[in-house]
Amino acid sequence: MKVTVTKKQPNATPLAIHTEFIKLQDAMKYANIVYSGGEAKQLILDGAVKVNGEVCLMRGKKLYPGDTFSFQGHIIVIENDT
Repeated sequence: MKVTVTKKQPNATPLAIHTEFIKLQDAMKYANIVYSGGEAKQLILDGAVKVNGEVCLMRGKKLYPGDTFSFQGHIIVIENDT
């Protein structure tokens, strides 16, 4: 039996999705922390975004429920829309 423990972020904002996953650049737009997809792409490529605590340079990175991403003090946690 495998048990996965995730540490809750105390000041994380939930982002509910109704699909299996959401791409990082789309999640940034959906969370209203960037104005456009182009801005999101550039910020990701510049290394300004972390996914699950690690710098992520993949703008098409798939985020699943339980994943977190952060940018300029914003911490967003992906959740199921149930």
